[in-house]
Amino acid sequence: MGRRDGDTWSLADMPDQSGRTAMVTGCTSGIGRHTALELARHGARVLLAARSEEKLADTAAALRDAVPDAKLEQVRVDLADLASIRHAAAGATRLGPIHVLINNAGVMATPERRTTDGLDLQMATNHFGPFLFTGLLLPQLVAAGDARVVTVSSNGHKLARSAPVRDPRREHRAGYRRWDVYCQSKLANLLFTYELDRRCREAGLPVKGLAAHPGYAATHLLAYGQTLRASGRATSILDAAMRATAQSAEMGALPTLMAATADLPGSTYCGPSGPVELRGLPRVVRSTRRARDPEAQRRLWEISEETVGLRWP
Repeated sequence: MGRRDGDTWSLADMPDQSGRTAMVTGCTSGIGRHTALELARHGARVLLAARSEEKLADTAAALRDAVPDAKLEQVRVDLADLASIRHAAAGATRLGPIHVLINNAGVMATPERRTTDGLDLQMATNHFGPFLFTGLLLPQLVAAGDARVVTVSSNGHKLARSAPVRDPRREHRAGYRRWDVYCQSKLANLLFTYELDRRCREAGLPVKGLAAHPGYAATHLLAYGQTLRASGRATSILDAAMRATAQSAEMGALPTLMAATADLPGSTYCGPSGPVELRGLPRVVRSTRRARDPEAQRRLWEISEETVGLRWP
């Protein structure tokens, strides 16, 4: 029996994951690392995906310290680089069926920067990269027989003033507003999720699209988004302030784990149950009307196919 919308979820509800394979992008820190840890702790074979080989090795070692019998593989991929994504997906074919793909990797409110593919860094990392990676991994998801794609969005999607359906290689004429672009990229995560779920359902493919958001979680990503510095006095102060006021990264990972493992239908969105979804145990939550706009979902999908050079499913 599926869960009712008002029900909260905890790790005690997480079913055994033995025999299942889950890939987690952006797994070397924050909620991605805790997501990978709990999946491994519950018996899943976990494919750790990130751009730094050194951080991947450190993460694998830390997870094995916590879960000595963890079944881990490492996949190096830079989601801001379409060539890197194609290379990683080709190499991942040796890993067999994938039951859960968690699109967790992301950047937050970075200064204006174009990737080698001519795309905005935030939109490339947060949307276009995961779009291509998911499409290339689709045969392995289908081969699992009952797979799901979980994409990590944000409360920030509620602040997006329009859907990101402009030409992604066009310059921002009114100046670059990094927080506006971030919020649009998080809206893109939901538009992608709902359209993915619809298209797979119509094509008769055994793949569901779900999404989650961590609420206000104490991760270094948020401090960097405010200060634009990976370290230093201001970043350290902000990190400490968030640790004192926000929920932990462990709690922030719970909505993702709920979306990845609970008995839920496609197009479900999970987030904290507390006031304005900032903290608390996760439950099913609702996205904005803009995120549920079928025309925006379709248009973004078509733009994404053209941008990355892959038509699917």
